[in-house]
Amino acid sequence: MANVKVIESKQQQVEEISSKLKASTTTVVADYRGLNVAQVTELRKQLREAGIEFQVLKNSLVRRASESADLAGLNEVLTGPTAIAFGGDDVVAPAKILNDFAKKNDALKLKGGVLEGQVVDAAQIKALAELPSRDGLLSMLLSVLQAPMRNFALAVKAVGEKQEAEAQA
Repeated sequence: MANVKVIESKQQQVEEISSKLKASTTTVVADYRGLNVAQVTELRKQLREAGIEFQVLKNSLVRRASESADLAGLNEVLTGPTAIAFGGDDVVAPAKILNDFAKKNDALKLKGGVLEGQVVDAAQIKALAELPSRDGLLSMLLSVLQAPMRNFALAVKAVGEKQEAEAQA
């Protein structure tokens, strides 16, 4: 009887992990071995503020979940202690936060992850982390869109000032 409950519990956990893998735009797998409690708490706080779920999970459960989510390639990085960050709307945020934290804390190692349904390695996660955030990209786009209007306004102002100067002379 107890074994049935344990099996059902594990099946439910696998289903939850699988649904998170499918729903997450960016999933980052990391090795947290060597981080102390204060460092893990700080990392969790940073991730939580960005709306990212961070969990330490059993590799065997994640392997089953990744297979059911058609992400079997993820199994290659599931060795040793594994922590997984499930991202939300911002594709760059999980990679950026974990990469920045790893730069300050050598104990945290990025292993790989999933980017919009495709399994990626640690190098690709680090490359993603170097991209500007969604807000940064939107502000860049806005400045590019505003530039022609700003230049036109400056040209009109210059013409107006020139005509005004000529009228006074």
